[in-house]
Amino acid sequence: MHSDNSIFEFRGPWNVPIQLNQSLIFLVLLIVGFSFDPESLPYALGFVAILLTSILLHELGHAWGCLIQGIPVNRVVLYGGGGFCEHRRSTSSYEDELIVAMGPIVNLTLWALCSLLEPFVTSPELGWVLVVTAQLNLFLAVFNMLPLMPLDGGRLFHAVLNRMVKPVTATRIAGLVGLIGVALWLPMIVFAYENFGFVFLFFPPLLRHWHMLRHAQY
Repeated sequence: MHSDNSIFEFRGPWNVPIQLNQSLIFLVLLIVGFSFDPESLPYALGFVAILLTSILLHELGHAWGCLIQGIPVNRVVLYGGGGFCEHRRSTSSYEDELIVAMGPIVNLTLWALCSLLEPFVTSPELGWVLVVTAQLNLFLAVFNMLPLMPLDGGRLFHAVLNRMVKPVTATRIAGLVGLIGVALWLPMIVFAYENFGFVFLFFPPLLRHWHMLRHAQY
């Protein structure tokens, strides 16, 4: 259960082990590195805290989706590229639908709550926290729902397809859509950087989608 790259572990809700991977150090340094003056450093650290908390709650949403269906959870891991919830047994497409959907649902709930509370807050600092939390969780929800593996949207898209067509066809369709997404990813990175100054650290796996299209093991 313990990861060789884990730097810290604690027990979360439902007694689920939560591990912090050492790659989080790189993520923190990367974000804080954009702070070129002492005045912006507190906001960078605040952003890191909000980001990690949002990802943790997202993964705990997945854990809840497992536990409510009687699926034991091994651990939740946060790392430089995001996080994952590891459960002890394989799941059906029907079980996966709830497990996968709960992550973005948590993010959308945080976005809605913070957006509703922000107009009533008079403190500039607390207002900043609510605005950043709302915007970040909306981004995480939308980003995770892209129909690409291993994002939640790719897994949910594949699970829903299994309800509509044969499993072989569902896998091939999901693989084809994923390959289209891979082809469009580089232009999306350029567009996001030029218009918003944002750099995607995630790149969808080409081979995984190619194997799905050919219905190989993935």
